Amino acid sequence: MPNEIPAGPVTVELRVSNSRFITHLAPAAEVVTARAFIASIRAKMPDANHHVYAYVIGHGGTTTLGMSDDGEPSGTAGRPALAVLKGSGLGDVVVVVTRYFGGTLLGTGGLVHAYGDSVKAVLAEVVRVEKIARCRLLMVMPYPLYEGVKRQLAGFDSSIDNEEFGTDVTLTVTVRVADAHTIEALLIEQTAGTIEILHTDLD
Repeated sequence: MPNEIPAGPVTVELRVSNSRFITHLAPAAEVVTARAFIASIRAKMPDANHHVYAYVIGHGGTTTLGMSDDGEPSGTAGRPALAVLKGSGLGDVVVVVTRYFGGTLLGTGGLVHAYGDSVKAVLAEVVRVEKIARCRLLMVMPYPLYEGVKRQLAGFDSSIDNEEFGTDVTLTVTVRVADAHTIEALLIEQTAGTIEILHTDLD
């Protein structure tokens, strides 16, 4: 199965026994990004009673998980939210369920259902896209090769992140991991081996 991530942010609101449950979902490739999103929702809705959150960063065996009940009874909010999020198969995702208390106590079971259903509702609206693994290539070449190399790169899903013009031209290029060896072989052949290519990992 492909590693899927949300294409963009989504917001959904549910009402349960007069309480409002407003769920915000967003992409987050790093924990620091998830925490910044959580903080932004807190700042946006400072008068809410609770900001319950859950996040899944990464995919498969390399995931980082986080959750918080944010004042709700232990295990009634963050845990069901995270369970639903994990079950969705999405990675690099954060949800914040903001609750405005409506005056009616929901009880332990009611809270578990309300928070779980809130995350299910927002996931139903998410557009999923495949996360594509990318890497960086550092290319060093004589000036006469510069334009030709750029033309070859234009035929791939690539982006030139940096260009340095010294004794030679140095390009920092982000490409799909699946294309990296093809690009390297093509450019070495096209330049008769006069281009130097180094592989570096994305930060």
